[in-house]
Amino acid sequence: MLGVTREASEQEIKSAYRKLAMQHHPDRNPENPAAEERFKEASEAYTVLADAQKRAQYDRFGHAGVTGAGGGFGFDADVIFRDFGDIFGDFFGFGDIFGQGGGRRRTRAQRGADLRADLNLEFEEAVFGAKGTVKYRRQEACEECRGTGAAAGKTPSTCSTCGGRGQVRYQQGFFSVSRTCPACHGAGTLITDPCPRCKGQGFVSRERVQEVKVPAGVEDGTRIRYSELGDVGVHGGPAGDLYVVLHVKEHAFFLRDGKDLYCVLPISFPQAALGVELKVPTLDGEHLLKIPEGTQSGKEFRIRGKGVPVLNGHGKGDLVVRVVVQTPTRLSKRERELLQEIDAITRVENKPERPSLLNKVKDIFG
Repeated sequence: MLGVTREASEQEIKSAYRKLAMQHHPDRNPENPAAEERFKEASEAYTVLADAQKRAQYDRFGHAGVTGAGGGFGFDADVIFRDFGDIFGDFFGFGDIFGQGGGRRRTRAQRGADLRADLNLEFEEAVFGAKGTVKYRRQEACEECRGTGAAAGKTPSTCSTCGGRGQVRYQQGFFSVSRTCPACHGAGTLITDPCPRCKGQGFVSRERVQEVKVPAGVEDGTRIRYSELGDVGVHGGPAGDLYVVLHVKEHAFFLRDGKDLYCVLPISFPQAALGVELKVPTLDGEHLLKIPEGTQSGKEFRIRGKGVPVLNGHGKGDLVVRVVVQTPTRLSKRERELLQEIDAITRVENKPERPSLLNKVKDIFG
């Protein structure tokens, strides 16, 4: 019935039954007695093989070891709902199929939708923190009808189709299936005299302004959540949440990687050869950086504590300055003569060398 071998594991049996149950479920095959019978057979087979004692009896005696007085296996709905209620419960209403009432209890209350608003920030605002505001629209309870959807002095009437339950029950063979009431769409009530302001919806759309406090150290794409500032819930359900998404502009020359900042500082050949002290801009003022003589192009200098504050933490990252020796593209006659003299004195053997793997990995600037 399940299409598995005698040596099948528990997981293989579950997988086989899940596949057959989803394929032959009566909700997917309305008015198809053959599919309903196949679903019933698969359920009976799983009931046997899911129980170690019944499986042992079946392995030893075959059908005779597990056949009931009625001539069939019979199946235990509790076993099937225990193992597969979480899979079929939301999709098929599995507890209602077997008349268990043990599935998730349906409720009219529904949580309101979550909303999104976007806030643009300058690079420095993301680093040091800032305050801003966002405008957004949300669904709120109609003040005229107080969220009932009915006109003043009127109240919603109980749905006669489902008797106020929001569900109707159908009989499909030996199955009893509950479905959302088509008349009231699960509300359990009907509005015959709708509120003129909200047209019977029970809510209206309003624009709201929310102040946003941006903590220091946020990054592009950070979300700030404000509980229950989203759309109002339905039938007493909680409101949704508002998520403010932050968009951080790029800096003119700083590149951010987590809590650290990176920049490139161009220097001349004499400065690299002789050494120099240069004022390097940081996000909170200038820093005097000492470049020792003989510095090679690509050398990195780490300035501690000049990076980005740790979000919701303590301390700051570092500023990493990478010096790059610039080669002049145009030379005067005098400059050319001086460089030729230097070249004659400091000439080196132009022999290729293998680049350091570490330097290639650290080369974040391409």
